[in-house]
Amino acid sequence: MAVSRRRHLIAVAAVVATAALTSGCDSVSKALDCVHTADAIADSVTGLQQAVENAANDPTQADESLDSIEKNLDKIGDKTGHADVNKAVDDVKKAVGNVRTAIKNGDRTPDVSPVTDAAGELTKVCTK
Repeated sequence: MAVSRRRHLIAVAAVVATAALTSGCDSVSKALDCVHTADAIADSVTGLQQAVENAANDPTQADESLDSIEKNLDKIGDKTGHADVNKAVDDVKKAVGNVRTAIKNGDRTPDVSPVTDAAGELTKVCTK
């Protein structure tokens, strides 16, 4: 996992460097904010996956992970006017809402793959 994360950070650094050369500082700052927040969401999604796997031990962990994802989504939504980013944020919010509803309806092992997929798409959009 550490090697994958390192590769991701190297790729992000390359994107940021390219953006710095081709656009203004404000665009670079927004891109960095998006990437950092998307990275935080990815960490929260990992936490959500682990929480769902351990739901029998502590069902509150899933709610905490979902809250963390939503909080970070609000940060991205507040900082960008980019249509693709906004769509990706909406897709993650919808997937999170579906998981939250499933848990509320008694599903102890909801399918979190839509959240994972949507978060991955958000990361891609942020690094374009």
